[in-house]
Amino acid sequence: MNPRIAVSLLATVMLLGAGIGRAADPAEAAPNPLDVIPDKLPFNTPYGAPISLQRAQAVAQAAMAEATKRGWQINIAVVDSGANLVTFLRMDGAQLASIEISEHKARTAVKFRRPTKAFEDAVQKAGFNYVLTLDDIIASRGGIPLIEGGKIIGAIGCSGGTGSQDEAACAAAAATINK
Repeated sequence: MNPRIAVSLLATVMLLGAGIGRAADPAEAAPNPLDVIPDKLPFNTPYGAPISLQRAQAVAQAAMAEATKRGWQINIAVVDSGANLVTFLRMDGAQLASIEISEHKARTAVKFRRPTKAFEDAVQKAGFNYVLTLDDIIASRGGIPLIEGGKIIGAIGCSGGTGSQDEAACAAAAATINK
């Protein structure tokens, strides 16, 4: 017998004996968290009337004030409840690639009725990589729905800093409406 084949067979026998290469017992498999059926529909905040230009500009200014206070240069987009761009601010020195990203974060937050951090957590913490196959997803924090009177009137998206910086600027701005 060829010595290489003998070594290969011996290694295979040893691995199988150690349990490597065997299928896991289905009875021991951990339950799939995606199989859980919630009683209520999550992220079910209803859509409301679209945010006005004046309010959208005030929200964007609040995000810019937070970023300026911290010395960050970011891009800020505010969309209405239909995911249409209402206003946009690009701070001096903000990176160009983040223009579209800020808009994408805002659109995702309003379309899916949740902060974009939920998608980041789904991928990073829970390993739910399938969310990346959904249309219009961005799995990066910095997009937050704007809620007034229990209804979504729009969303804000910030980009140009780290995810946590973008989220902080958005949160400061959303706090002017989300009450």
